[in-house]
Amino acid sequence: MEILDNIFSYNEMSPLIFTKFFFWGFFAVVLMGYTFVANKHISRSLYLLVVSLFFYYKSSGIFFLLLIFSTVVDFYIGKWIYSSKTSMSRKLLLGLSICINLFILSYFKYTFFFVDAINQMFGTDFVAYNYLAEFTNLFAGTHFDTAKIFLPVGISFYTFQTMSYSLDIYRRKLEPVKNIIDFGFFVSFFPQLVAGPIVRASEFIPQIYNKFKLSRYEFGLAVFMILKGLIKKIMIGDYIAVNFIDRIFSNPDMYSGFESMMAVFAYSLQVYVDFSGYTDIAIGVALLMGFRLSQNFNSPYKAKNCGEFWKRWHISLSSWLKDYLYIPLGGNRNATAGTFINLILILAVFMILAANKWFTIVIITLTLLLFVISIVFPSTKKGITTNANLMITMLFGGLWHGASWNFLIWGGLNGLGIVVYKYWRKISPWENKNGRLATIWKIALTFTFITFTRVFFRAPDYDTASTMLSRIWNNFDFHIIPQVITAYYKVWIIMLFGFITHWLSYNFKDKWRDKFIALPHWLQAIFCVIVVFVVYQSICSDMQPFIYFQF
Repeated sequence: MEILDNIFSYNEMSPLIFTKFFFWGFFAVVLMGYTFVANKHISRSLYLLVVSLFFYYKSSGIFFLLLIFSTVVDFYIGKWIYSSKTSMSRKLLLGLSICINLFILSYFKYTFFFVDAINQMFGTDFVAYNYLAEFTNLFAGTHFDTAKIFLPVGISFYTFQTMSYSLDIYRRKLEPVKNIIDFGFFVSFFPQLVAGPIVRASEFIPQIYNKFKLSRYEFGLAVFMILKGLIKKIMIGDYIAVNFIDRIFSNPDMYSGFESMMAVFAYSLQVYVDFSGYTDIAIGVALLMGFRLSQNFNSPYKAKNCGEFWKRWHISLSSWLKDYLYIPLGGNRNATAGTFINLILILAVFMILAANKWFTIVIITLTLLLFVISIVFPSTKKGITTNANLMITMLFGGLWHGASWNFLIWGGLNGLGIVVYKYWRKISPWENKNGRLATIWKIALTFTFITFTRVFFRAPDYDTASTMLSRIWNNFDFHIIPQVITAYYKVWIIMLFGFITHWLSYNFKDKWRDKFIALPHWLQAIFCVIVVFVVYQSICSDMQPFIYFQF
C-alpha cells in the first residue's frame, strides 16, 4: 500500500521531473500502453490526455483541475468564436478568453505584487488571502495555507498556449479542434507541458490526426536528444550550480569580485544548459511517441548581436511575443491604440515598483518629452514608435517571468540592447566584416552583455544583484585568482566543456549526432547505459528542479 501511495499521491517536496528515475519508469509504462493505441486517433488522444493529467498532478498537485478548467473554457470559447456571425460577438468572445486567461495567470503570479504595491503607494495594510485555497480546503479536505498562493508549475506556458489558440481562430488562421479530447491532449501533452516549448495549435493539432510514424533515423535522434538533455542538465548545469553558482548568489558579500564575475558567467551557462536540456528531453520524448515539437534553441551564444540572440533563445516565447504583441502593437510600422494602452500599463508598473513620487515624475516627463519630439519632428515618429513597441514587448517579456524590479530591469536591458544595436550597426566599423576576428569580437561582446543582464534574472532581489555588480567592480582582487582557480578546478573543467561543445561548429556536432543515429540498436543501448551511469554519478545533491519550472 505504501508503494502505491507513493506512486499515485502528490508530494510537494518531490515533484515529477525528467531527471528522476521515477519519470523514466512512468514513461516506460506509458510507452507500453501506447503501443496498443498509437494508430487509433481518439483512443490515443484520450490515453495521452489521461497520462498527461496524471503527470501534471504529480508535478503540481490538485492544480491539475486548473489545467482542466482552462482547457474546457478555451475549447468552447474557440468554437463560439469560429461560429459567430458578427465581428462584435467574435471580439467580445476573444476578449472573454484573454481576460479569463490573464486573470488566472495574474491571480497566481502577481497577487502579492499588486497587494504590496498598493500598500506601499497608499500606506494601507491589506493582506493577500487565498480564497481558492480556502474553497479547496473546504470541499476537498486539503490543508493549503490561505496566506500563500502556490504558483502552479508551467502556468505561464499553457496559458500562452491556450490564448494563442483563441487568437488564431479569431484571425481565421485555424479551425477549432473537432472534440474536447483532442484539445485537452493538445493543451496538456506532458513532455512540453510544464516548461515548453510553447506549442502553436497550427503546428501541433494536424499531427493529432496523423497515423503514428517513427523512422529509424527519428528513433535514434530521439534517444540522442534525451541523452544530450540529461548531460546538459545534470552533468553540467546542476554540478556548477550546486558547487559554485548557488554559493555566490546566496551570500555575495563573502566572495571576491573575480568569484562573483565567474559566477555570473557560470550562471549564463547554467540557465542555457538547464532550459535547453529540458527542451531536448521534451523533444526526444515526444518524438518517441511520433509527435514533432518545434526547436526552442539555436546555439544562442553564437549570436552576433542582441536581436539575433532573441531569435535563437527561447524561440517559442520570442516568436509568441512577436506575433501576438509586437506586431499587433504596430511593429516597425506605426503606433496603435494598443501601444499607448500598454505603455500606460508599463509606466504604471514602474511607478508601483518604485513607490517614489520623484521617480514617477521623471518617468512621466521623459515619456511626454518623447511624445512631443515625435510631433515636432515627424521624421523621428516612426523610430520612436518602433522602439516603443519593441521596449514594451521586451518589458512584458520580463514581467512574464515575474513581477519584480529584477525581471523588469532584465527585460528592459535586453530591449535597450536591441535598440542600441539598431543605431550602432549604421556606424560600426565591424558591421560588414565577417572575418574570424570580427565574428569572435561580435559574439564575445553580445555574450558578455547578455551575461551581465542575467545578474538581475538570477538574483533573488535588487539588493543582491547590486551587491554582485558592486563586488565585481570594486573588489576585483587579482592576487587571489590562482587560489580560486585551484579551489574550483572541477567547476572550471565542466564549464570549459560546456562552452566548447556549445561553440563547436554545426557540421562537427551534426556529424557526431548522425554517427550515433547510424549505430546498431545494441550499440546505442550500451552507449545509453554508459552515459546514464556517468551522468548520474555526477550528482552531488538532491535533484535540482528545472529553472523554468518557476515560470
